Amino acid sequence: MPIKVAIVDDKASNRIILRDKLQRHGNFQVCLVAENGKDFLERMKELPLEKFPSVVLMDLEMPDMDGVDAVAAGSYLYPSLKYVMLTIFDDEDKIFKAIKAGAFGYLLKDESSENIAEVLTQMDENSVGPISPGIAHKILQLVQNNKVSFSHHQNPVKDKTPFNLTEREQQILKLLVQGLLYKEIGAQLDISPNTAKKHVLNIYSKLHVNSKAQALALANLRHQINL
Repeated sequence: MPIKVAIVDDKASNRIILRDKLQRHGNFQVCLVAENGKDFLERMKELPLEKFPSVVLMDLEMPDMDGVDAVAAGSYLYPSLKYVMLTIFDDEDKIFKAIKAGAFGYLLKDESSENIAEVLTQMDENSVGPISPGIAHKILQLVQNNKVSFSHHQNPVKDKTPFNLTEREQQILKLLVQGLLYKEIGAQLDISPNTAKKHVLNIYSKLHVNSKAQALALANLRHQINL
């Protein structure tokens, strides 16, 4: 069964290129194309449930509603969708804002069709794509600045914040900051690469839950769209 994908980009040429890259692989179906975040949310309201995308390729910089606000609102309205940010260059500050808002990764727009296909397949399988050392460092900084507590798997520590990271998740973040790949992390910690990815997925999920970006975006956007 093909993986349903939505493409959100303000440039028609980019939308065509992305669609073409996905069509080179038989396991993808582009079910929705939108010009910006507001257009995406409006089109989603009209889309039948059976045609919902499982993965959304979302441009960071767009008029009317950018990718960060769209992901924040979309994650609240359609929590089953996985959002992957598209960017021309590694703008770590904006990518990090998007991840806090609900994104599960990012891709450069000039990525090969093979890399795009691999990341989207991982997202559909409830896994996670690559994470750069810079993004991992920002997550680690956020954790440390907010004095997030770390807990053991066996004895979770009750804390006022829902963003408790396990010791293993802390270890993996630090190795990602060093630039290690999932395979290398697995070898160093004696776990499989897939297990390492699942830990990163958990980190993302905890980051999303702890972020106020969704509520803030919705408050700001209610006057623009009928939610």
